[in-house]
Amino acid sequence: MEFEPVAPVRAYQRVVEQIEEAVFSGRIKPGDRLPSERELMVQFDVGRSTVREALRVLQAAEMIRSRPGDPRGPEVLAASPAALHRSMHRLARADHLGLSELLQFRMILDGSAHLLAAQLRTEDHLAELDTALEAMRTGVSKGFAEFSHADVAFHEAIARATGNPLLVISGEVVRGVVLELIEDKLEHADDRTALMGKWLAHHEEVLGAIRDSDGERASRLAKQALYDNYAEYVPEEQRRLLRPLLA
Repeated sequence: MEFEPVAPVRAYQRVVEQIEEAVFSGRIKPGDRLPSERELMVQFDVGRSTVREALRVLQAAEMIRSRPGDPRGPEVLAASPAALHRSMHRLARADHLGLSELLQFRMILDGSAHLLAAQLRTEDHLAELDTALEAMRTGVSKGFAEFSHADVAFHEAIARATGNPLLVISGEVVRGVVLELIEDKLEHADDRTALMGKWLAHHEEVLGAIRDSDGERASRLAKQALYDNYAEYVPEEQRRLLRPLLA
């Protein structure tokens, strides 16, 4: 048997790991203060530069807030959806991720969100979706900007109906990045009104499935629409990553 070489771990990384573990386990709670730099140096038996580097990493990750000159230790912050949003956005824009992987991920996310929304939606959620759909109808005649805004509101309402904030954040990030990477179809559509009408009809079908609590149909509609709209931007040999999701 052969083993792989072990990468050396710097002392500040061990400090970060211990503080993260204390936060994740609940031993340190949001609003609590970490010990002072001097006390951290004593407890971890490391130098000042190591402690400061660890605190810099934790602050960049938005786990703590440290103010210069504050005699108290750094404050532990609550988990932030905004921080997760930024982290996911950086990951989604990474060079090693192509459009096919992003589109596949979005098909999985949207399909799952539609499935859950159909099973968990309340009358308030349906009312929210009705409002967004009516705004899309108005947008067909008023222009793409209004139509697009209502379209986003429709998808966000579906994500909220799942009751899972991670689906809300993940869906928002991936949806935005996919649209950034693909030139908007409406910009080159011969008949923009007809295309918006087609998308409106799709959303009406989705709402009907969610209203009927037909999660499988809602999920299938979501994934098929994404494939139909965006697969043409993916090289043919990579579309194999997407087709199994349509089964």
